[in-house]
Amino acid sequence: MLCVKTRLGPSTIEGVGLFAAEPISKGTVVWRYDPRFDLSLDMRDIPASDTIAREWLMRYGYQPDEEPVYVVCGDNARFMNHSDDPNCDDLNDETIALRDIAAGEEITCDYARFDKRFAESRFAVGWA
Repeated sequence: MLCVKTRLGPSTIEGVGLFAAEPISKGTVVWRYDPRFDLSLDMRDIPASDTIAREWLMRYGYQPDEEPVYVVCGDNARFMNHSDDPNCDDLNDETIALRDIAAGEEITCDYARFDKRFAESRFAVGWA
């Protein structure tokens, strides 16, 4: 769940992005996994014929380990875009600001730090 005030807006990275609604100081927890809001969904429970649900899960979720279980952020954190030079880092179910982030700046992270599929393919959407 997001721990800072944010807004959505057009992104120069891709489509919609997550932006700081107020300044965020270096070291601030930006997002924290919270099972009350964030979903863990097992791809094996979704029929192969339900391609729309599977595609949605793979686009907006991330796969933290070898199991085909995807985590979907229950808030707008799912619109945080990837950057090779991110302003946040992901450690142990938390996203931390790596530096001061200005109000209006897009909040970014390196998907490879927490998404097994992205780390292997460097591609955010694998429709397999």
